[in-house]
Amino acid sequence: MKNTHRSELWLGVVGLIALVGTGVFPLGADVRLPRIFSDNMVLQQGASVPVWGWADEGEQVIVTCQGQRVTTVAKNGRWMVRLNNLRVANADAPETLTVDGKNRIRFQNVLIGEVWIASGQSNMEWPLERSFEPEKDIATATNNNIRLFTVDKVRAYELMEDVDPKARWLECRPYNVPKFSAVAYYFGRALQQARNVPVGLIHTSWGGSPAEVWMSADALRPYPDLLDKWKKRQETLAKYEAALKAYQEAAKAAKARGEQPKGRPPGRPWIPTELYNGMLYPLAPYAVKGAIWYQGESNADSAWQYRTLFPDMIKNWRATWGQPEFYFMTVQLAPFMDRTPEPGESAWAELREAQLLACKLPGVGLAVITDVGEEKDIHPRKKQPVGERLALAARGIAYKERGLVYSGPVFKKMTVRKNQAILTFDHVGDGLEARGGELKGFAICGEDRKWVWGNAQIGGKKNDEVIVSHPSISKPVAVRYGWANFPEGNLWNKNGLPATPFRTDDFPLTTMPKPAQ
Repeated sequence: MKNTHRSELWLGVVGLIALVGTGVFPLGADVRLPRIFSDNMVLQQGASVPVWGWADEGEQVIVTCQGQRVTTVAKNGRWMVRLNNLRVANADAPETLTVDGKNRIRFQNVLIGEVWIASGQSNMEWPLERSFEPEKDIATATNNNIRLFTVDKVRAYELMEDVDPKARWLECRPYNVPKFSAVAYYFGRALQQARNVPVGLIHTSWGGSPAEVWMSADALRPYPDLLDKWKKRQETLAKYEAALKAYQEAAKAAKARGEQPKGRPPGRPWIPTELYNGMLYPLAPYAVKGAIWYQGESNADSAWQYRTLFPDMIKNWRATWGQPEFYFMTVQLAPFMDRTPEPGESAWAELREAQLLACKLPGVGLAVITDVGEEKDIHPRKKQPVGERLALAARGIAYKERGLVYSGPVFKKMTVRKNQAILTFDHVGDGLEARGGELKGFAICGEDRKWVWGNAQIGGKKNDEVIVSHPSISKPVAVRYGWANFPEGNLWNKNGLPATPFRTDDFPLTTMPKPAQ
C-alpha cells in the first residue's frame, strides 16, 4: 500500500536536489492541515477542538475561528492548537476557520455542531441507493445542516498521517447521498432533526472487515493469535500474492483453451491493524462526540473472544482520540440464516451477547434490530430503523435527554416461583408487549439442560415481567430468549423498541476455546 507521506517526502528530497543543482532555493514550505479539515466541515461544539498540521520548523501558526485566536510555533515540523467551547453555528450563519503561517488557508462554510464517526463492515458501508425504497429519501435529502465525509479504502501496515487526497466534506444533497452509508445517513438525519444542530458524519468502513483490523498493535497484545497474524503479515501477503498469480495463470491458460476458469480467485487475507492504520488513525484527534458501529458478522465464529476484543477496541479508539468523552453506539447483529424449529446453540446469538456485554462500559449503547433481518441475505435492506435507533441511543446516552426511552427491554433478573421462571427487565418504558400475537421466542430448561419452547406471558403489576413455564419442567433452571441465528421473538416495550436476545444461564458456549489436550 502506498504511503502518501513517504511519497511526498521522497519527492521533496528529489526536488531539493534538483534545486541545489540550479542554485534556486524555496523560501519555505506552506503550512498545511490534514484533509479532514476542508470547506463545509463540521466542528464539535462545546469541546476542546484540536486543529493541527505541518509547517517549517519554528514557523509561527495562528488559527482563528468564532472570535478565538490561538498561536503556536511548529516543532519538529508539526503544530497543534485547541479551540475551546465553540458555539453552535448553523448553515444560516456559517463560520470561517483561518490558519496563518507563511501562507494563509481559509476554510469556509464551516458549521459547528455534533460530529460522529460511522464505521464497521458491509452493513455500515451499504449505500443509501441500495437500501429499502430509497428514492424519496434521496430526492428529499437536501439539508444544509448535515455534512458528509467519506474515507477512501486504504490498507496500511504502518500508521498513516492523512487520508486519501480526494477526501473532503460535502453538503447533504441528493447527488451526494446515494453512495453514502445508509445507516450513517439515517442516523444523522434523525439526530439533526431531534437536536436541531448541525451534524457532521465521518464514514470509514470496509465490507467483511473483522474488528481486529480496526485496532492498534498495542491493543492486540492480550490476543496472541491476532498478534501473531500481525507479526507474520509479510509472509501471509506473500503467500496470497503467489496463490493469486497461480490462479491468474491457470485462468489465462483455461481461456486460451476456450474453457471457463475453475474456482474463484483467492480472497485477500485481513491483516490485524491495517484499517486502523489507514482509515482511522489519520482522523484522530479530530474532535467528535463519538462513533456508531455496525460490525460483528466477520467475528461471529470467535464470539467468545469478541466479549473482550470489542470492549478493548472501544478503549483503543478512546485512547487514540484522548478525549474525556467518546461515546460508542453499536448495532446488534440482525437475524440471518435459516429459521430453526427447535431451540439450540448459535454462534450469532453468542456474538449478540458479546455486543450486549460491551454496554457495561460507560457511554456505550446498543441498537437492537431483531425485526429487520432477512433469512437469505446478510445485508438487510431496511437501514432506516437501524440509523434511527442508533440516534435514539445517542440521544439517551450521549446527550442524556430526560424521559427518553431509548432502549428496548434488557434482561435484569430471573427468580423461580414453583414451576415458573419470573423474568424482570430494565428499559421497560410504558410496559412490555407481545407484537403480532402470543409471546414467543422463549426457551426453558430444567436440570437436564434440555431446551424446549416455553409458554410465556406478560405479567407484573406494571406489565414489566415475563413468566415462562413448561408442563414437563417442574424446576426451571434457565431461560433463553431469541437465542438463534434468526431469532423470532416478539417481546417489545410499548414505546416501540424490541427486546435484546439474552440468556439467564452460564452454560459453556460453542465459541469458547477448546480445552488443551
